[in-house]
Amino acid sequence: MGTFTTLGAAELTALAEAFDLGAVHEHHAIAAGTINSNFELVTSRGRYFLRVNEGKAEADVAWESRLVATLAAAGVATPTPLLARDGMPYVPFATKFVSLFPWREGHHVVTVTPAHATTFGRALAELHVAALALPTEWRRASIYAHDHLVARFESFADRADLADAVALLRQELAVAAGAAAIRARATHGIIHGDLFRDNVLWQDDQITAILDFEQASGGSLAYDLAVCINDWCFMTEPQPALAQALLAGYAQVRPLTAADRDALPYEIRAAAARFTITRITDVYLASVDNPEKDFRAFLSRVEAWQGPALGQLTRTV
Repeated sequence: MGTFTTLGAAELTALAEAFDLGAVHEHHAIAAGTINSNFELVTSRGRYFLRVNEGKAEADVAWESRLVATLAAAGVATPTPLLARDGMPYVPFATKFVSLFPWREGHHVVTVTPAHATTFGRALAELHVAALALPTEWRRASIYAHDHLVARFESFADRADLADAVALLRQELAVAAGAAAIRARATHGIIHGDLFRDNVLWQDDQITAILDFEQASGGSLAYDLAVCINDWCFMTEPQPALAQALLAGYAQVRPLTAADRDALPYEIRAAAARFTITRITDVYLASVDNPEKDFRAFLSRVEAWQGPALGQLTRTV
């Protein structure tokens, strides 16, 4: 985690002018995330979250801005991107683009309780229901589709230092491919794709913000649930009680279809494999010093789901 773009006084003044924020009083880099550069910005008109979008085309920034604004208007607990003087929800900054959001107070949950899981499950379902109402043409392709993950996997499949991981992942990719028809029958819409605990802010046991929609795409709602189960309902081992609480909260807003339930076990395994593969390629092989993104944490999930834990977790769905 780190800051990839630094902002000096001149840059901050120019950005504050572009967003009509008044005088800049202070700013602080926020060492969170592995993709963008984030800042807390305090001006004469308030407190803001400023994000320098790293390595993104304007079309991607525009797509995410439109999605987040629309979901926020539908009641999803996500901050609405603020408009610049020219009416756009971002401003050019050298070869990049800067987005600005109202500041939301809150903290990340470290130890998940059943109450947290239930509340989060409801919020996820609310997000899915709002997204299902959006035009189907908004559903851009995921950058983590099966063929893409297979290509990443093949790029390190011959490495001796990853032999154990390669053997497990080869099995999981085969299972995912074999279940393609079952996975395709589940409900599809726009999904967040990365709704880990560090992308949700809490205050007084309530969610104050759902963040970081940059990996959002068209996809299976069961897969989105599976991503969340892999993070919210797995500590050093699977936590069936937390998964059941999360799914119960979700069902209060949007009951799963039979096809969703059939797909969920396969999606839980597919999500664990996805994050193992991407952490191998983006962190381990790239020699990034980030213990929080150690691929072995997700490899342990891959191993766990190959045993009886998956059946125990999903049998009450």
